[in-house]
Amino acid sequence: MEEDQELERRVRGRQPWKWSRQKFSTLHDMKNSEVEFCGYTMTHPSESKINLRILSQGALLAVEPFQRGLSELMNVCQHVLDKFEVSIKDYKEQKSNQK
Repeated sequence: MEEDQELERRVRGRQPWKWSRQKFSTLHDMKNSEVEFCGYTMTHPSESKINLRILSQGALLAVEPFQRGLSELMNVCQHVLDKFEVSIKDYKEQKSNQK
């Protein structure tokens, strides 16, 4: 998996990062009560890979909140891209009107 810290936020919710001494990122989530733990470790600083660990509660498979997190992340990225494209269009229109 390519390293992307935003993914963990999407799986667990939008809570701030908390680091342990083992450099293992964890989140204490108030938003997704189905996920007991979500964290990652970096394999090596020179590699763009992470090991992701998701611990779900009950019979829920960890892949389900992972997929929801990816979907939410894609929606956020699309929203940012849409806003960026509108801003570029507006900027170009302003520049052409000033000439």
